[in-house]
Amino acid sequence: MALPWALAVLTLLPLLDAQSLACAKFRAAPLTDATLDRLSGKWFYIATASRNPEYSEVAQLLQAAFFYLTPNSAEDTIQLREYPTIGNQCLYESSILNVHRESRTISKQTGREHVGNVILTEDPRTFMLLYFPDDEKNMALSFYADKPEVTQEQLSEFYEAIKCKGLDKLEIIYIDQKKDQCGPLEKQHEEERKKTNEEPQEDAEQG
Repeated sequence: MALPWALAVLTLLPLLDAQSLACAKFRAAPLTDATLDRLSGKWFYIATASRNPEYSEVAQLLQAAFFYLTPNSAEDTIQLREYPTIGNQCLYESSILNVHRESRTISKQTGREHVGNVILTEDPRTFMLLYFPDDEKNMALSFYADKPEVTQEQLSEFYEAIKCKGLDKLEIIYIDQKKDQCGPLEKQHEEERKKTNEEPQEDAEQG
């Protein structure tokens, strides 16, 4: 009886090795300065596959969301400016993320600490965040892009990551950027920032 079992294992080994190699790219990325530079800028929240009840609840409430990341490599922090739309209202929030290079994690304090792993995709215009990587019952994987709409090719990499992490496509919660209500506030903030940046230059010219 041992021989057929052994033959079955040997037959499956190449398949397991191939799958391991395919999934290796979805490991937590090293948080180097280059990684932080890649994360810098404006991003749109596209979807989440979540088994964590709290994260699923938030994802279901979100109608649309985009955010800005401004890394500070010297201090290992990232300024996060979020523009989520919930209940047809824009709920703006600014906070600081802490970068933990040794553990390859990024964390945020909101009464308690939320910790995520950055997963870099082959397409530099997208990335993912993985939460609770060692907890199958609470694992969550979120997908972000630099445009409000993504291509099938970009989504396919998200689906591949979901499969590699043992999640299911049926667990995905999508949001619709067409329901965004934060555009006017974003425009106001950009005008205020532009005005603030121009004032020192005007003062120097007057001086």
